[in-house]
Amino acid sequence: MVSHASLDHRRGTTTLTVTGPDGAPLPHRDVVVAQRDHAFRFGCTGFDADRTFAAQWLGLFNTATLPFYWGQFEPVRGLPETARLRAAAQWFADRGVQVKGHPLAWHTETAPWLDELTTAEVVPAQLARIDREVREFAGLIGAWDVINEVVIMPIFDRYPNGLTRACRALGRIPLVRHVFEAARAADPTATLLLNDFDLSAAYECLIEGLLEAGVRIDALGLQSHMHQGYWGEERTLATIERFARYGLPLHFTETTLVSGALMPAHIEDLNDYKVPAWPSTPEGESRQADELERHYRTLFGHPSVQAVTYWGLPDGGWLNAPSGLLRADGSPKPAYEALHSLVRGEWWLPPTRMTTNASGELTVTAFHGDYDLTVDGRTVQFSIA
Repeated sequence: MVSHASLDHRRGTTTLTVTGPDGAPLPHRDVVVAQRDHAFRFGCTGFDADRTFAAQWLGLFNTATLPFYWGQFEPVRGLPETARLRAAAQWFADRGVQVKGHPLAWHTETAPWLDELTTAEVVPAQLARIDREVREFAGLIGAWDVINEVVIMPIFDRYPNGLTRACRALGRIPLVRHVFEAARAADPTATLLLNDFDLSAAYECLIEGLLEAGVRIDALGLQSHMHQGYWGEERTLATIERFARYGLPLHFTETTLVSGALMPAHIEDLNDYKVPAWPSTPEGESRQADELERHYRTLFGHPSVQAVTYWGLPDGGWLNAPSGLLRADGSPKPAYEALHSLVRGEWWLPPTRMTTNASGELTVTAFHGDYDLTVDGRTVQFSIA
């Protein structure tokens, strides 16, 4: 197992020549350099409940995942909720946040009216849906979970529907090829992900089959819902190493840790856990903060990981679990403060006074990202890659 604790892979160095309005270098001049954004994608869901707490959201994250579950987005054929999602995407874009759509194809939340179509009609309908959404949101949404949780298709029988029928008829690899090609054609600039919760060898077999078939995948999505307990550094690093061997960027697309009682270990499908109340507790909040910091340090410390998305800012979201970084009233949990101290503290360059050399040059070493340089009341932007 390789350790990547130094974070050298997250830092870069650039040398700038600072000039005045006339273009002449400014030697021995004090300037202020301040970070504006991380290159690493620190994400969170951008669903309605998350945006209720806009200040806390924007104070921590730089990437939003918006819900494009087909069954909710277009419950009636021909009446998609495009305007609502476009408004949400624009809200984030206006604030400098990158946006990802999730997902374009998923058997669990597919359109109910697909059941009325013949198997031969389902795939064209699915591809038309992908083409429509990706073209409509090009320029606003730069990344997509193209297809979600393919490992359990087509044998998964809990939600038999049009897409599972099509998958059985066509095969998983041909289906994935079709949906990726449709998304790629609609927006060649978008980052396209394969996403799954099943991180067993079955996912590796699927990835290998897709790559051997020539399917172009831009990044691998790995879900890490830890409702049943923190994975620990060893398991997390082992998982990263297993999937890093494909040479593709890794995105931890759905991360959660609870601040209350853990879900019992015997629950196989997290959606089966139904309790009347699932409260956050002081002891659980302390545990969540410690585990979240350790988890993010592990992910940020590995060069193959490019992004991590926390799944829900406030409590009471998915499964009504106490997995948010905020309590239901919006007050921050220790986990929010712990993550903030990393993302906007330890891994951040605050406004810092620096001085150019005799040639007007300034060398800056800092985390990969975007920066402001202010001199004599003028501010310019630069990046460190």
